[in-house]
Amino acid sequence: VQLQASGGGLVQAGGSLRLSCRSSELTFSSYIMGWFRQAPGKEREFVASISRIGGGTYYGDSVKGRFIISRDNTRNTVALQMNNLIPEDTAVYYCAAERSIAMTKTAMESDAYDYWGQGTQVTVSS
Repeated sequence: VQLQASGGGLVQAGGSLRLSCRSSELTFSSYIMGWFRQAPGKEREFVASISRIGGGTYYGDSVKGRFIISRDNTRNTVALQMNNLIPEDTAVYYCAAERSIAMTKTAMESDAYDYWGQGTQVTVSS
């Protein structure tokens, strides 16, 4: 199963980026979708997750109020709108899919996810 993430790049602090992740193989609406990130030398960190039909979301404390996760099940895509970026947001961002009926706080844990994308690099310059 392939999850294809895109939209990363280099941006100045205070700027915005929009990441996108899509899959042509999953029955998309059956999966909770999440975004994680990993900076060099650091552990993978939860960023955001969204329930199967988009009615519920979770955010990591470091991105609350700046990032917005959304999904379009008709296009099999999940997006992460990142605003007011800071250098500490620099990382490889991964999308992931969890096959589950209901989203619980376990969606904040990487072990809950069944499929992962290849990652897209986000670099924020100061």
